[in-house]
Amino acid sequence: MVDDQELKYLNLTPPAAIIENASATVTEIDTLGWDYCEIVVVLGATDIAMTALAVTESDTTGTGHANVTGLIYGTSTNIAGSTSALPSALKDDGIYKFEIDLRNRKRYLDVTATVGDSLSSGALAGTFLAIFAVLSRPRRSPDTAAKAGCSDILRV
Repeated sequence: MVDDQELKYLNLTPPAAIIENASATVTEIDTLGWDYCEIVVVLGATDIAMTALAVTESDTTGTGHANVTGLIYGTSTNIAGSTSALPSALKDDGIYKFEIDLRNRKRYLDVTATVGDSLSSGALAGTFLAIFAVLSRPRRSPDTAAKAGCSDILRV
């Protein structure tokens, strides 16, 4: 088995309409059977700063989510050892990543991604964003496209 074949891809927030003064709708991640997760937030056309970008967790699906210490942009330390910053207006189009060892974590993860109010700040429109996750280190390798989080898989 090739290591990259032991992954599950999750489309948490597909590319959609611009968000302004609201939180993105994000699909919750069920981590059962996986030991590692990477969550990637892709930003574009950031006219307004984000007011929140964090990972939350809960033992129960859909309820009781709380921020995960170390996974909060704007307060947590980044890999360079500095305090991370929330994506800001006009200059932070880019990719923001969370790397999570799932061992000893709660089962369900979610992402809070909130965009500020462009009207109150005189900015233009808001922010485009997409969020996806990759689960890895499975306890049992996915043996179908659906178990890998895909519609279909071609392999040569």
